[in-house]
Amino acid sequence: MHLLSMLILSAVYLMIWSTSSSLSAPDGAHQVLPHCRHSCGNLTIPYPFGIGEGCYMEPKFNITCQDHGHDSATPPIAFLGTGNINVTKISLFPAELQVLQYTARDCYDSRGNEMNNETVGPTVGFEIENFEVSATKNKFTAIGCDMSAIIVGFRGKTRYTTGCMSVCDRFEDIDFGKCAGNGCCQITNIPIGLNNFSIKVESYFNHTKVLDFNPCSYAFLAEETQFKFTNTSFKDFKSITDFPLVLDWAISNMSCDEARMKFGARNMACKANSKCVNPSSTRGYLCRCLPGYDGNPYRPKGCQDNDECIRYPNPCKNGICHNTRGSFKCSCEKGYTLQNKTICEAHKREDSRRNIMLYIVLGVSTSLIALLLGSSILYWGMKKRKMIKLREKFFEKNGGFILQQQLTSRGGSCEMTKIFTSEDLRKATNNFHESRIIGEGGYGIVYKGILPDQRTVAIKKSKVGTQLQSTSFINEVTVLMQLNHRNVVKLLGCCLETKVPLLVYEFINNGTLSQHIHIQGKEVGNSSLSWEVRLSIATETAEALAYLHSEITTPIIHRDVKSANILLDDHYMAKVSDFGASRLVPLDADQVSTFVQGTFGYLDPEYMHSSQLTEKSDVYSFGVVLAELLTSRKAVAFDAVEMDYRNLAMCFVSAMKEDRLLQILDSNIVDEENIEVVKEVANITKRCLRVKGDERPSMKEVAMELERLKKVGMCSEENEDAPAGTANLNPYSTETESESCGSPST
Repeated sequence: MHLLSMLILSAVYLMIWSTSSSLSAPDGAHQVLPHCRHSCGNLTIPYPFGIGEGCYMEPKFNITCQDHGHDSATPPIAFLGTGNINVTKISLFPAELQVLQYTARDCYDSRGNEMNNETVGPTVGFEIENFEVSATKNKFTAIGCDMSAIIVGFRGKTRYTTGCMSVCDRFEDIDFGKCAGNGCCQITNIPIGLNNFSIKVESYFNHTKVLDFNPCSYAFLAEETQFKFTNTSFKDFKSITDFPLVLDWAISNMSCDEARMKFGARNMACKANSKCVNPSSTRGYLCRCLPGYDGNPYRPKGCQDNDECIRYPNPCKNGICHNTRGSFKCSCEKGYTLQNKTICEAHKREDSRRNIMLYIVLGVSTSLIALLLGSSILYWGMKKRKMIKLREKFFEKNGGFILQQQLTSRGGSCEMTKIFTSEDLRKATNNFHESRIIGEGGYGIVYKGILPDQRTVAIKKSKVGTQLQSTSFINEVTVLMQLNHRNVVKLLGCCLETKVPLLVYEFINNGTLSQHIHIQGKEVGNSSLSWEVRLSIATETAEALAYLHSEITTPIIHRDVKSANILLDDHYMAKVSDFGASRLVPLDADQVSTFVQGTFGYLDPEYMHSSQLTEKSDVYSFGVVLAELLTSRKAVAFDAVEMDYRNLAMCFVSAMKEDRLLQILDSNIVDEENIEVVKEVANITKRCLRVKGDERPSMKEVAMELERLKKVGMCSEENEDAPAGTANLNPYSTETESESCGSPST
């Protein structure tokens, strides 16, 4: 019984749907002008098209219907205008025509002779004046196993040509279902605006090699949905002479704005309750019914109201639907109130049940979200805890606890012995962003950082695989933190919570000595550093190295002295930096066995051969720096033409031996007043560059000599500036001239 009720209810719904569909979709009589014929055979002809005078909008929309009489079994045929283009379908939405177009065919007999007739041959043409071939609905297709096909068309006066070829040797080799050049080929990119074309198909060998299964070739431009390449296509085409082609149409040849400006809105083709739209594929304009209306927008009365209330299902759900012009409204029976325009009070119980289900769904969803959120918090908590443990592991591995004990035993509360956290240094460097990199070498990368107290620092991050053993690293950091010399870059602290330790230095912002001497893009000798500044830098650097070698508890060999590791502040004061390769020298040893490390061009040749590192290795490297200051040449010049000029140390020593010193000096820093001082500095340089370390002076001796020569230069300047007869006279000084200034040695 229940099943029978369901069947009856379904039948009623189907009847209602059928009735509403028939009422909402106007028949052919509602599409044409009054008293005009609305069809030709099976073809419905909507206005603006029409049959006969007064029934079409423009001459291009005239349809001629060819009747065969009432007794004929052949239905009438519709043609476009007075021509021979057979129209098979007319559509308002979208604005399209379907017409029939001949297929080009090229057939041969067993002797290789053509078998075409006058009606259908290897070349066919198609020409229209007021319509355009649809670029989206049509394809150019050719089939055959011995053929090439081309299509030549025009868009106004612009010529368009394309084509394809298809070859195959055996019927069994053809890949049916595809049009890829094996029995069938296609062109899909038809241009917009094509209004006439011709098609030509030709054979390479007159089909003699494939005559048993394919004596003909075919080519056509047609609607893409009307053809599918199958294993019966060759046989089917023997009886096919034409294919449907889709054309785009529009009103006049003006856009909506142009027509509105010329004729006014009331005189346009778009009638009541419609709007004008510009098509994307052809010239002219089209008309569309407004929402809530349907029908033919081109007829005099325009579009008619669409009664939404007769549709199924009821748009008001359980309420009463009232149709309005272009829309509808809802109400309820007497004694009930309208809820949300669609549901009446009589059905609140059903809504309550739905609400309960909604609450259940919301409750389950909320629980799932809470579970997901809790899991995420737990996951991130565990991840954070894991990161804390990892930092503690690195801190212990890098000797952090040992360092803390040593700092505490030394009264390590001072600022320069601070141990930074990894979070502090990440914030200071914007998470070690590449824009903060200010230097990079073989031992690590140097970043510019800004601490919370707004101090600018340099943070050196060692490269993975170059970190020292924890005990030696802690000893080195402890010693470096004790360094207190105005010409040594101060180590402010370190971070041990990362995989490799991070060192924090004071920030020196005027670049390196190398950058000032060797200015990129300038010739040798164009440096802006004067001789006085260079001599001051050399003296300060020597004093710093002498301090490392002889004035601290555990001597330090820098091991990588070069102009790139000498920083300059705003007043050109020298600061020795980069202790990444440095080594501590035990008090009971005067040399250290180690792997050879350093920079090519600055390396001590004795150290390179013996691997025995001594303080004299720094003396040799400093000698190369002195040679740079004197000549403004690079330590190594690979682009030098002569071999002797490629290594500055060898070149300098050779020039001194051959009395060619003036040839390699920087002429911009040498004059008559300072030439004697320059020569003495050159002699010091020569002594520093001796091959045997024992023959080189100590850094302390070098520093004292340079300090003396610096005073000589300063006294020379004072003598030049002082009035005649008053040189070196100071009424408040008890020193003699020779004691205060010294004199160049002979």
